[in-house]
Amino acid sequence: MLDNLNWWEIGALLLLALLIFGDRLPAVITDGLRLVRNLRNMARNATGDLSRELGTDIQLEDLHPKAFIRKHLLSEEDEAAIRKPLQGVYDNLRADVSGVHNELKDVANAADPRSNGTRSGTATGTPPAPAPRASYDDAT
Repeated sequence: MLDNLNWWEIGALLLLALLIFGDRLPAVITDGLRLVRNLRNMARNATGDLSRELGTDIQLEDLHPKAFIRKHLLSEEDEAAIRKPLQGVYDNLRADVSGVHNELKDVANAADPRSNGTRSGTATGTPPAPAPRASYDDAT
């Protein structure tokens, strides 16, 4: 939770809290901790009630709509059927991106002044011919 704060920022926040709340700071901290504890208990009770109603074991992380549907409503066959049409598109996109990545790497190597004139092309200095790409019409 406090991963993006350094020690100086945390100290400044504590000093600011001390200035704002003064002598009441311990009571405010106690009330805040009690509130967090009550919220956790409410969430735990709600997941327990939901687990009893549905007859399955539900964790708090499973209450996200995508995770809930994936875990409790879809079977593995249903999920595979949903993913199947998109898998081909994903594979084509991944191949295109890796091709573009390789081409950019070749261009960067060719334009690099530290390469001492050595290029990845042929001995005559001409760049290699690009590989033919599969179009969207070929995949459908």
